[in-house]
Amino acid sequence: MPRPVVTLIGAGLVGALTATLLAQRGFAVEVFERRPDPRKFGFIGGRSINLALAERGWHGLRVAGLRSRIEPIAVMMRGRMVHHRDGRTELLRYGRDDNEVIWSVSRASLNMTLLDAAEAAGARIHFDQRLRAVDWDRGILHLADGAGAERTHQAAVVIGADGAGSALRAAMATRIDLGERFEPLDHGYKELEIPACEPAAPGSRPGFAIEANALHIWPRGNYMCIALPNAEGSFTVTLFLPNAGAPSFATVRTPAEARALFARDFADALPLMPGLERDWAAHPTGLLGTLYLARWHLDGRALLIGDAAHAIVPFHGQGMNCGFEDAVELAELMENDANDTKSTFAEFARRRKPNADAIAAMALENYVEMRDRVADAHFLLLRALERRLAERHPGRFVPRYWMVTFSRLPYATAYARGEIQHGILRELARGASDLDAIDLARADALIAERLPPLPAA
Repeated sequence: MPRPVVTLIGAGLVGALTATLLAQRGFAVEVFERRPDPRKFGFIGGRSINLALAERGWHGLRVAGLRSRIEPIAVMMRGRMVHHRDGRTELLRYGRDDNEVIWSVSRASLNMTLLDAAEAAGARIHFDQRLRAVDWDRGILHLADGAGAERTHQAAVVIGADGAGSALRAAMATRIDLGERFEPLDHGYKELEIPACEPAAPGSRPGFAIEANALHIWPRGNYMCIALPNAEGSFTVTLFLPNAGAPSFATVRTPAEARALFARDFADALPLMPGLERDWAAHPTGLLGTLYLARWHLDGRALLIGDAAHAIVPFHGQGMNCGFEDAVELAELMENDANDTKSTFAEFARRRKPNADAIAAMALENYVEMRDRVADAHFLLLRALERRLAERHPGRFVPRYWMVTFSRLPYATAYARGEIQHGILRELARGASDLDAIDLARADALIAERLPPLPAA
């Protein structure tokens, strides 16, 4: 039997990669994207946190044959460069060496590369086409462009990769109860910039104002600022503040108030941000939260993937990586059973939902760690103990961050084992002030008792 035509809503990161993978497998793919083509009209930014590309994301790019095209626009980050209030900086490595790093990549550059790849694979992308409604009985999508001109599209199988505000999800909700729940975070964010330095000599490349190969973080307890490098020498800076209280987006509203906040709490960053007031006025305050759905599909007709199904907060750097895992898993399932989309969509949701729930929980936990604990002495002791136990028990006691970031073990496995390991660390470190006070024989016994060997990835 011929494979069904697949219609995708959304040509962002996950939509474009999904279109590429399906087209490469012989599916006819039609994509409808509400924005104009960013390759012609520019990327609409100002609300997007820079992307951290880890092993799960690289795997999706490798499967699509795109790794070599992405490497030139990705900047290695060895760890978190913590900026303390007293001006000291301290690098906390993510892994053991430069084989265990994450990569900063521009959302705009990555998205445009993926659009090129999708079209090269045979997908047809229709820009400036917003989904307005779906006639589920007849399988007809109703779309409109920016001028209001309407069109229809026949779609037997439609996949929604159109983000947290998914129009397809809203259309599906008119037909079935998706069990939708959105839990807003009581913090928002503002995107700013540290520009590249002027070239040292005529014809040379611009330089980085601060260490290029790190994710910079200014933890300040209940709030923080981070900066991720871009290939051309700039840094995307993101300020995270509560929505209420002091300081908060309720008390820091104007560019002048933003400058005063930075002068007080991020003094070493302020001289690097000559456009602070301009960026503050130009960029809206972003909202943060976690989306939970009980159901991701409408029988075999429609499926939600990526942020449309499971949007999370950005504090583990895994939103895109998780979405790319969705794309790979879905493409493999559809290739193996192309003509039974009802069973395929159900199996996809069965496999992916526990992992989406797990990374959602870990992302929320990581915010507290980033904004508060990275400067805490007890946290640093637990981290040092974690490294010591990982050296003593390779393949059994493995840091949760490593499992999430440098492997493709299921997120649910990483979460469950991480809970057990954190319990062991707390138990061993209770009352201790340094590593010499830890009873390693007891540690060995607890690990043997509570942790089976790590399953194969």
